[in-house]
Amino acid sequence: MLAPLFVIAFAPRPAAACGDPVAPYEVSEGGVIERPLCGLAGDAERGRAVVAGRRGNCLACHAAPIPEEPFHGTIGPPLHGVGAVFSAGELRLRLVDSTRVNRATVMPPFHRVEGLHGVRRDRAGQPILSAREIEDVIAYLLTLTEDAPADEAR
Repeated sequence: MLAPLFVIAFAPRPAAACGDPVAPYEVSEGGVIERPLCGLAGDAERGRAVVAGRRGNCLACHAAPIPEEPFHGTIGPPLHGVGAVFSAGELRLRLVDSTRVNRATVMPPFHRVEGLHGVRRDRAGQPILSAREIEDVIAYLLTLTEDAPADEAR
């Protein structure tokens, strides 16, 4: 009877429980988060849905090659070609906590919960995006390696 208890006690935690709700991460001296959050592999299709949808709300500020969405923001830089400019680790840092790159940014920290102001009480302590969603968005952004067509460029 002790053997099954030992296996259960030392079995790896499922990815959904990693960080619960904020995944631990380490920023390297080079200013990147090299390791995927919770060791997860992102899915570009799910990431595209997060970027296009209300969950990430990325299109409120950024233009992206998502033609079926009619309104794209112009506050942030366009996402076209971002996968050719930044590594996964650089994108991960910008998504997790963009203030680590630019203290004056208006981009919210999508996976940080400490030191925030004006957060609804029912959302306090909850990141905007889960570790899985962060990794999915990174997988999608890494597919964006071409610049915007001339008629779409700002």
